[in-house]
Amino acid sequence: MTNSPDFGMALGRLLDRKGVGVQHLADLAGVTADEIRAVLARETPGEGLLRRLATALGFHAVDLFVLAGVEVPADLAPLDAAAASWVPNIVMDAVHLPSAGRRELLQIIRSLPREERRSRFAPEKPAPLADSPGGRLIRMCRYRNLKWSGLAHILAVVTPTYLSTSTYGVISDGHKELTPRLVTDFAAILGIEARELAALTGVFLPETPEPAAPEAVDAAALLWEVRCLSATQAQHVAELADSMRGDSRAEYRLNLPAW
Repeated sequence: MTNSPDFGMALGRLLDRKGVGVQHLADLAGVTADEIRAVLARETPGEGLLRRLATALGFHAVDLFVLAGVEVPADLAPLDAAAASWVPNIVMDAVHLPSAGRRELLQIIRSLPREERRSRFAPEKPAPLADSPGGRLIRMCRYRNLKWSGLAHILAVVTPTYLSTSTYGVISDGHKELTPRLVTDFAAILGIEARELAALTGVFLPETPEPAAPEAVDAAALLWEVRCLSATQAQHVAELADSMRGDSRAEYRLNLPAW
């Protein structure tokens, strides 16, 4: 992964958005203000600092590693890249369940035993990822075990964004600019507040977006939790989610929430 010289600028925009000053952030993170200023001046942050910043800012650490272009530590990566085959079905079936069913499925996932990591996480790379806002968002999704096809299916079901699989490849290589709609919808499944993701990507949102629908909120939670599953466990959960839908599992509705 290549260091991103834009991370300092992105962090500065995020702090402006959150109304957090350098000293306040330093106090929250337990670091010095000079360390924060160095990052804002485009110095590449170290692993320890990124972890502390994530906690202080309320972000998943892996997302800050990706945004900073710093290699993601093994303990922050999904357990098993092979589980990616089952992730889209888990999420798409789950969001068609009533809220109680979604909560039950989340509880089941969280209750499963954590298996040992057997190999280094190496997501499938159909094409190089550009050091661009779009490339970073696609990489963040990869660290949620989402390939282009899975991303296309999930976004089509839980948001108004309905794009072809290949279009996500164009986004990943930096040849398609991010729109306010795309940023808002990526934010929903990543579990990041839309205006904060807009600040991090440098995309202007002309209007304040509506809060993410409950189905999208739960989709983001499911995506995060299934990162801890092996492929075998993910298959089991996918089969369970399918069975929980009962007679309604014949099809997926697009743009399921009332956006």
